Parts: sequence; structure tokens; C-alpha cells
Amino acid sequence: MEDQIKKNLKHVHELLAKGAFIEAMETYLHDEVELREANGAPKKGKKFNVDFEHDFINNQLEEFVRYDVKNLAVNGNHSFYTAEMELKLKDGSTMLSEQAVATEWKDGKIYRERYYHA
Repeated sequence: MEDQIKKNLKHVHELLAKGAFIEAMETYLHDEVELREANGAPKKGKKFNVDFEHDFINNQLEEFVRYDVKNLAVNGNHSFYTAEMELKLKDGSTMLSEQAVATEWKDGKIYRERYYHA
């Protein structure tokens, strides 16, 4: 199980590194996924989350700059990594996010994921 999660994460990170957020989500989100930003309420369901990301990309994102993974650990059906993401937004601002990402996997897909930001 851990080897499969590591393989899937490697591919997820390759997609994120080139800004292919929707492709990563379509490929690796479980249909019943719950994604949560820090202490926010979970966003439930693959379709809802993909639609939410499409909306962000279409309405706020001007340019993808980078997504760099720093550390990675896998234990059982859980993974944890740290990353930095930089985006340029349509309002002229730059979004630089340092995050820790904690993930629970189910059937080779991201089932629950939580992002802790700095």
C-alpha cells in the first residue's frame, strides 16, 4: 500500500509542479473526497472540488509560477508532505503559500486531505 501511495504522490507532485491542478484532481481525488483548508469547513465530493478549482483558475489565477515539494513521509494509508506554491493573481498580487499537507488515501485515491498554511 505504501509503495502505491508513494508512486501516486510522485505523479501528483509532477502534475502540480507543472500547474496541472485539474488533471491531478481528476486523476487522484476519490469520489467522496473531503478537502479542508486549515480550520475551514471541509469541501466534500470530487465534482464540487474540481468545480471549485476551475472557478479559482478561471476567475483569479493569472499565472502559475511554481509548486515545490520539500519533505515527504508515508505511513500506512496516510501521507504527509511540505510544499511551497507561488501564484500570480489577476488582481496583481502574488500568492506565496508554504503548506503542510496531510492526506488519508482510500483505494489509491485521495480520500481526506488537509492543508496547513503559513
